[in-house]
Amino acid sequence: MRLILLALCALVAFPARAADPEVLARLEALHARRADAAAVKELEAALKQALAATPDDFELVWRQARLLQWQADGAVGNDKLKKVLGRQTWDVAEKAVKLAPARVEGHYFAATGIGAYSQAVGVMKALGEGLEGKFNERIDTALKIDPDFSMGAPLLVKGRYFYELPWPKRDLKKSAEYYEKVIKKHPQMLRARYFLAETLLKDDKAKQAHETIQAVKQGSVAYDPAEGQRVQEWAKKVEADIEEELK
Repeated sequence: MRLILLALCALVAFPARAADPEVLARLEALHARRADAAAVKELEAALKQALAATPDDFELVWRQARLLQWQADGAVGNDKLKKVLGRQTWDVAEKAVKLAPARVEGHYFAATGIGAYSQAVGVMKALGEGLEGKFNERIDTALKIDPDFSMGAPLLVKGRYFYELPWPKRDLKKSAEYYEKVIKKHPQMLRARYFLAETLLKDDKAKQAHETIQAVKQGSVAYDPAEGQRVQEWAKKVEADIEEELK
């Protein structure tokens, strides 16, 4: 009993250390350069080292989920990798939720992890696994906490949900409405316009989709170079699809 009391006193006297502000600043600087594969490797190593010292630091855990989500998002054409990264994003983000349930980051990245996993295995299979309810629980919580997080990212994810659903659940009008909310507040956010162009194309509005994708191509990426460059690269295929539809 005496040993247990001593151990408890030690825990009170020496609480878990939080990540050093300088470490967080370095992680943010590397995150900004995540279009560079070398910077991503450096970011992975820095996160691993920091988490080894303070594994339950919320600020580190959610940033780990953010990196995994970025990698899952970029695994285009590789469903096997996207499935693994999506699941990892989800799992790490769930830890973040437990550490700080009132913060938006954990809920948001858990939703994106479920979304990436669902895309990889196929939406119909994901629906059969009951992932729709889990996804909506997390993204709706993120929307309640802070819909403007990361320039309206929760709104984008919810809009994409209505786009990805199979008929008759798909709702392209709702999908577009979510993107337009983001564009109104963050006109520089290229992903919102990119998603909107895809939604308009699927909704048989090719002319409007063409105008929207041009805004993506011509937009500045200064708000987030890595994100903007990724979206502009993806826009090339969407533009080709639109031009094919307009013939």
